[in-house]
Amino acid sequence: MGLLKGPVTFSRYRIVGVLPDHFPEFFNERIRRHAFQNVWRTTDEKAAGWTSVENGPDTDFPYASYAQGRYMLFSLRIDRKSVAPSLLRLRTLEAERKQLAESGQKKLYLEQREAIRESVRLELLGKTLPVPAFHEICWSVPDNVLTFCCLSDKVAGELQELFRESFSLGLSPHVPWDIEGAGANLQGAAAGSGSRNLSSSPLPPGIDPLTVGREFLTWLWFKSEERNGMIRIPGGDESEIFFVRRLVLEAGEGEYAETVVCQGLHADLKEGKEALRRGKKISAARLRMAHDRAEWEFTFKADRFHFQSMKLPAVAESEEEETDREGQMIERIYLIEKAAGMMDQFFLSFMGLRSSNGWEKEQVRMQKWIAQSKED
Repeated sequence: MGLLKGPVTFSRYRIVGVLPDHFPEFFNERIRRHAFQNVWRTTDEKAAGWTSVENGPDTDFPYASYAQGRYMLFSLRIDRKSVAPSLLRLRTLEAERKQLAESGQKKLYLEQREAIRESVRLELLGKTLPVPAFHEICWSVPDNVLTFCCLSDKVAGELQELFRESFSLGLSPHVPWDIEGAGANLQGAAAGSGSRNLSSSPLPPGIDPLTVGREFLTWLWFKSEERNGMIRIPGGDESEIFFVRRLVLEAGEGEYAETVVCQGLHADLKEGKEALRRGKKISAARLRMAHDRAEWEFTFKADRFHFQSMKLPAVAESEEEETDREGQMIERIYLIEKAAGMMDQFFLSFMGLRSSNGWEKEQVRMQKWIAQSKED
C-alpha cells in the first residue's frame, strides 16, 4: 500500500519507445484488454494483469479511475498457485500403487511415473486457490518514468513482459548513470568544478558501472560526517543526510564476496570504518534525509538505486477523506519523487567531482577521515 499509505518500497524504470498518438484513448483500451482475469479453478500456475491501485478486484477501470493528474496509477496483480512438494510426493505414491494394483505390473516405467506425477500435479492445482499479490505502479507520463513498488527481479521481469505486451513499450531500469541524457546531466553537474570534458557516455572511462553506486554511497557517508550531516548540492539549497542504524559493506563478487553488516543506533560504528580500511564499500544503508522542513527515512541500495521501506513526511489529512484522497495521493507521489530526485542530484554532484581534477584531493580527505576514525 505504499502509494496510498505507510512506508513505500520502489524501483524506477524509464519508458523505452515512443508514445502513440491519442495516448489517453490508447492507454484506456490497452489496460482494459490486459486487465487481470481470475483463474480460480484452472490448472494454470500463474495469472497476471492490471487492476485498480485502490481496489484490487476492480479490473474495469470505470471513468478512467487510473488517471490522477499527470500520472497513470494502477497495479500489477499476479496470482500464483503451488502444490506443496510433500503433498505432491504422497499423492503420487498413492497413484502409483493404484496403477500397479490395477495393471498387475510389478514395476512402473519412468515414462509412466512421470505421467502419473504430472496428472496428480494438475489435479491438485485445479483444486488449489491462488495466492494474489499486488504491486502498485505510478507512471509519470510527461517524464517517461515508471515507479514500481517492488524490488524482486522475478516480478520485475514479469512486469516488463506484460508492459511490453500491453502497451508496445519497453522498460529499462532507471539509474542515474545509465539513462538517456545522463552524459549531459553529468556535464552540467561538473560545470565549474575544474572537470575535464566528459564524453557522451553516461560514465567517463575508468568508472565501473557495477561499483559506482557503492563508491557514491561510501562518499556520501564521508560527506554526511564532514559537516555534521549538512550537504549542499551545487546550485541548490542545503540538505541534511545521516546514516542511521544499519550499514552493509561489501567487497568482491560471487564466491569471493565478503560482506560486513553493521547495526546500531549510530552509523559511526567502528566495524564500519574498519571495513572501509579493508577496502570494502557500502552497498546499502539506512538513511535519514531532511530538506525544507520535510524528512524521509529509507534503506538505500546502491547497486541499483533502489529504495526500501521509505517513511514519508506526514501528509495532512482532510476531514473530507473521499474528496481529498486524490490530493493526498498526489502529495505522497510528489514526496516519493522528491526523495528519489534528491538522491539523483547527490549522485550527479558526486560524479561531477569524481570526473574532475579535484577528485584526488577528495580521496586524500576521505582517507584522513577513515584513518582518524581508527585513532578515535
